[in-house]
Amino acid sequence: MLSMSNLSPSPGTPMAAGPLTRAVLEIDEYASTLGWDKPARLFALVDTARLRRSEPGLANQLGLDRDDAGKSQLTPIEQDQVPAGMPLDKFLGTIAWPDAIVGCALTVERLMLPPSAEASVPEGLSDKQLAKWVAGHPDRQEVRLTVGVLRDGSRESAVRLREKDSSSEVLTGASLVPGLAEALAATFLD
Repeated sequence: MLSMSNLSPSPGTPMAAGPLTRAVLEIDEYASTLGWDKPARLFALVDTARLRRSEPGLANQLGLDRDDAGKSQLTPIEQDQVPAGMPLDKFLGTIAWPDAIVGCALTVERLMLPPSAEASVPEGLSDKQLAKWVAGHPDRQEVRLTVGVLRDGSRESAVRLREKDSSSEVLTGASLVPGLAEALAATFLD
């Protein structure tokens, strides 16, 4: 298990941001320290105060100091590695979280095209053919997507462009990556 709580808060993280936004930005910042061309990473989100009460030894091991008010109210805990070669949607379909987990987050790298390129996408391509076509497109952008969801339905996303790899350039919003947010939310359904 790895907690990002020992990382400094991102200088671009607004103090008024909610706990989920802070957790997503904390995960994005952690992923940025690892560099690019990395596999997807899955995180459980736990209530920091509850973790301190129920697992004080673990909280201490993770560096969750009781009087550090600047830290997120959610603690991201990295899970085992996402299996290589397994489609992400299939992998997420295998996950069931225990009640102590209040949310989850995933960070993954993808290629994206600007909306202006949508009209030129050839029809009838398989997923593999489409991925190859996008990879060869001159206007493609490499991005890192970090998406978090809570059991209560709250969602947040952070998008970082590789060409603008800076904490101050990270775009956030609840509906930036709706498909991935839906897939993560489904991991909490009975």
